[in-house]
Amino acid sequence: MLIFFGILIVVACVLLGFFVLVQNPKGGGLSGSFGGFGNQVMGVRQTTDVLEKGTWILAAAIAILCLTSAMFVNKGAGSVQKGQSVTEQTGGAPAPASAPAKLPTPQQQQPK
Repeated sequence: MLIFFGILIVVACVLLGFFVLVQNPKGGGLSGSFGGFGNQVMGVRQTTDVLEKGTWILAAAIAILCLTSAMFVNKGAGSVQKGQSVTEQTGGAPAPASAPAKLPTPQQQQPK
């Protein structure tokens, strides 16, 4: 199920990027210095309304998909389940800790 949500999120992100790049810039910026002939080619008024609504819808869809996919994430195999202690999950005995190897002290070493 998590893979399905991941695929939907990636598709929505690609579409959102496309919608943002196709939109007519509202602030002028660099588009005014390149002639601005794109406004005469297509009906900009109608397409900007559709693209702006699509941008908001896709942004909301990505947020909802991310929040709902978090419910399907496995919490991890090593986590403690509710109502159980660590000793109950490990079978009654805690796992032994590995002790570091002892190095011989200078008094224990024999000169040759």
